[in-house]
Amino acid sequence: MKRSTASFSAIAICAIVWTLSGAAVAEPVHGLSVFGDLKYAKGFAHFDYVNPGAPKGGKIVTVGTQALTTFDSFNAFILKGDAAQGVVELVYDSLMVRATDEPDAMYGLVAESADVAPDKHSVTFKIRPEAKFADGTPITADDCVFTFAALKEKGHPMYGSVMSNVESATALDPQTIRYVFVGDEVRDLPMIVAAMPVLPRAFYNAHPFDQTWLDRPVGSGPYKIGDYNQGVSVIFVRRPDYWAKDLNVTRGRFNFDEIRYDYFRLRTAAVQALKAGMIDLREEFTSKDWATGYDIDPVKDGKMTLKVMPDANPSGTQGYWINTRRAKFDDIRVRQALGFAFDFEWANRNLFYNSYMRTASFFENSTMKAVGAPSPAELALLTPFKDKLPAEVFGEAPLPPVSDGSGSDRKMMAEAGRLLTSAGYVLKDGKRVNPQGKPFEIEFLINDPSSERILGGFIRNLQSLGINASARIVDEAQYLRRVKSFDYDIASSRFTMQMTPGPELKAFFGSKAATNEGSFNMSGIKDPIVDAMMNKVVTAKSRDELQAAGRALDRILRAGYYWVPNWYKSAHKLAFWNKFGWPEKQPLYDTGILDTWWFDRDKAAKLATN
Repeated sequence: MKRSTASFSAIAICAIVWTLSGAAVAEPVHGLSVFGDLKYAKGFAHFDYVNPGAPKGGKIVTVGTQALTTFDSFNAFILKGDAAQGVVELVYDSLMVRATDEPDAMYGLVAESADVAPDKHSVTFKIRPEAKFADGTPITADDCVFTFAALKEKGHPMYGSVMSNVESATALDPQTIRYVFVGDEVRDLPMIVAAMPVLPRAFYNAHPFDQTWLDRPVGSGPYKIGDYNQGVSVIFVRRPDYWAKDLNVTRGRFNFDEIRYDYFRLRTAAVQALKAGMIDLREEFTSKDWATGYDIDPVKDGKMTLKVMPDANPSGTQGYWINTRRAKFDDIRVRQALGFAFDFEWANRNLFYNSYMRTASFFENSTMKAVGAPSPAELALLTPFKDKLPAEVFGEAPLPPVSDGSGSDRKMMAEAGRLLTSAGYVLKDGKRVNPQGKPFEIEFLINDPSSERILGGFIRNLQSLGINASARIVDEAQYLRRVKSFDYDIASSRFTMQMTPGPELKAFFGSKAATNEGSFNMSGIKDPIVDAMMNKVVTAKSRDELQAAGRALDRILRAGYYWVPNWYKSAHKLAFWNKFGWPEKQPLYDTGILDTWWFDRDKAAKLATN
């Protein structure tokens, strides 16, 4: 199934939002971290998870994320259009770069240092004099000023959301940029602006920032865009003149001469392309294919490798998101009933080869997940809202129902029927109708035929309850348009939460985002208590405070039944042809494939002769 409906550029922002230590910073530093010390001291040689002597050369052909089956633009920073994957990560540099073996640390890239004011309401970066765009022009503070204004005023709504409290960006001199913050939620803001790509003002003077286009952008990163076939493939070519190729934060990285993304409208086509040798590597998200689809000669002969890589990141919020903007889903009992109609245990056994665990939390596989009864710290945050919150928020953390695995558990179905009836949706001639006699209809919006197989049992159960339930499959372009404009009853998506959640939460669960077209608030959550608890997360001054606020927020969201949670696995399952090398140590919070792997000429030669 499709794992996300958001443009990759927006998801990339979430993936690089990291927060700043609560301790005052009185002088320029080489890195910024959360609530504690940096792992890497000033002047470190390279990250521990790279091979500093990795050979350069060769190419890798892979597939775009399952959310992207086409592209029509290289402008990756706006809501309009479908941007090619890889543009943000490969073409543009940012002021600082994340270390993927730490949960929340960044080190200088374009900026050689950061200086956070003692009151946390500003940060000043010193730009390296050698930092240059691909056309040879220097990266200046003026480019940072332009980037800030363009992203905040015209960029994808996610940028405006996470930078809402960034008041200004000022060039103090050509190599010094200062960002000023307002309000109380300033903890994360130095890291947010540090992680933003730096865009060249000169290029965008000739290319409208708020429009789609397929001109090759001028960036400052390790790659540039080479040949492409719109909607089919795009090649990123390594730049031998990359200005930062000898920095400690890039040593041992970006080893492929070419990275090519191929796009497939059907998952099965991508699988067949891999087996035919047309692509080199893909991550497998379909349990059936992983269990049965790779019993092939290349795997048996060692030509193709199957590799499972642990994933220490939060597993993400994958599920069927219920659009509460539609009146028929206003009543929480209706949303609860939908959860009782989904039989995960049957699906896991019959469709997924028992390869998944059930998602219960919006912060699954992380320390932000609420477990059991609230702690005293959580209660201190929740009690002021006690008269406005469901009682279950103060008890054991809500969990999805567990079925008998039959596919139509009688007790669960009876409870679903009871909830629907109590909400005013009664049975009349076998059909579930509202008080006005209008039939209750639910349409699942999908864009992948494989999703129909998974939805089949869910829809059958809903139909047995008298609901006119169906799945509507549309092409990718229509799917994205409808999701961006919230034109659906229920749609599936997966969003990954951060190790240290921050302002990006508002784009997922905030009241303002509920009406902001293109936001990730799939269910249309508009709850002032949720807003207040997110504020506690964003302003937490210690890891303990952060965890208490995150768990309290999780309890409130789970008690709102805004989604029917799906499933997760804390690992990446990769299938690839045996022609690559990789460092001995994998970073905890990333696969490191395009970042740290390399083309192994000896393996490739052996593969070609067999």
